[in-house]
Amino acid sequence: MEGQFTEIAENQPELLARHCTQAGLIEKAAGFWGKAGQRSLERSALVEAVEQFKRALAQIATLPATPALRREEIKLQVALITPLFHVKGYAAPETKAAIERARLLIGQAEALGEPPADPLLLFPVLYGFWVANLIAFNGDAVRELAAEFLALAEKQGTTVPLMVGHRLMATSLTETGDLAEGLNHYNEALALYHPREHRPITTLFGQDIGVVILSFRSRCQWLLGYPDAALADAEHALRSARETGQAATIMYALFTPTWAHIHCGDYATANTLSGELIALADEKSTLFWKASGLMNKGCVLALTGQASDAIHTIKSGIAALRSTGATYRGPLWLSYLATAHAELGQLDDARRCMGEAITAIETTGERWFEAEANRIAGEIALKSPEQDAAKAEAYFERALTVARAQQAKSWELRAAMSMARLWHDQGKQQQAHDLLAPVYDWFTEGFDTLDMKEAKALLDELA
Repeated sequence: MEGQFTEIAENQPELLARHCTQAGLIEKAAGFWGKAGQRSLERSALVEAVEQFKRALAQIATLPATPALRREEIKLQVALITPLFHVKGYAAPETKAAIERARLLIGQAEALGEPPADPLLLFPVLYGFWVANLIAFNGDAVRELAAEFLALAEKQGTTVPLMVGHRLMATSLTETGDLAEGLNHYNEALALYHPREHRPITTLFGQDIGVVILSFRSRCQWLLGYPDAALADAEHALRSARETGQAATIMYALFTPTWAHIHCGDYATANTLSGELIALADEKSTLFWKASGLMNKGCVLALTGQASDAIHTIKSGIAALRSTGATYRGPLWLSYLATAHAELGQLDDARRCMGEAITAIETTGERWFEAEANRIAGEIALKSPEQDAAKAEAYFERALTVARAQQAKSWELRAAMSMARLWHDQGKQQQAHDLLAPVYDWFTEGFDTLDMKEAKALLDELA
């Protein structure tokens, strides 16, 4: 078959892998299983890729070690990490074990004077450590690991590690509340990206790097007060993802950039994209991405007055995500869950969720949502029968302080609206106007988004 039916050998390497395995041609079987795994990964057959890479590694484990086999084992172990991200989850025990194993193999080979044939292979492993700490969020760790990655990339001086390094630093800074500096690193990363050159390395880092940068920069742009730029990045990310035809990249672009639509009040688009993500994740048997789609859908339900459905959906999504080791964005999910509970008058549950959200922000360092979490806590305080205005005002003041410190103009606008409404109800009309007007006047775009329309209507009422 290998000699006379080369097309079959090329297109169905798993067929030759089975024959070689049965024939006891172990080293050749490992090669074909590895080739089959890579082919499955490129075709977005993620479950199959995991199994095929595992079979290749199992074959190698039965053979006496040689430098060539050690190099092959490293290559296969690194390749296994990417499909595990999607099938098991970025922070799942099996994924973290695969990352640890890859790092161990590289270290052992280096100790023997046998560095990997491809110097790029270390970087997906380092990325694996970083992303596991992002998804099981540890703010100090992600910043430290991103700095180490970028320093090593600068030392090596090649484009791909530098591009990924700036992307990791950008996300680490943004998630921990340093938004403006985060945006600078996103811009540096994107300046290094060229689709034709860098799409072929997609399988090393989980998704197309350009799509990832655009997806995360979209949210950063919105937080900093540029809604139109955020939507442009979101649409560019999804369009580019569809061009790749790679399921993992498309799922990424159906999740992260969707927040631009949610923040801007385009709930219909956000709901459509979330439904598409859930369907694709089901097709690819990826619990992490299905749960992520459920979370987006649950938040839209909470924001559109469908509180009962929101509670059920968000709780299901949180449980599914936690089963994969994920705690990332917990403050956001808990805050929208609290909003839904408050809508139904379940104030004890709402306050409990907000307490968990604010505690998570403090303990993990995931601070990008800190201002909004405090604002939502203030709104919930006003829903209680005694309408605790003093507590609400303290929360709104905290939200304003955090938003200003982070230069998060969109959160500042929301916090200023909440405080202005409270002061309006207390008869402090001029004070309310003087707080909100300069924040609104700062904006130069996004005037047709929900927040800006509501802010304009409130200012007209206060005039």
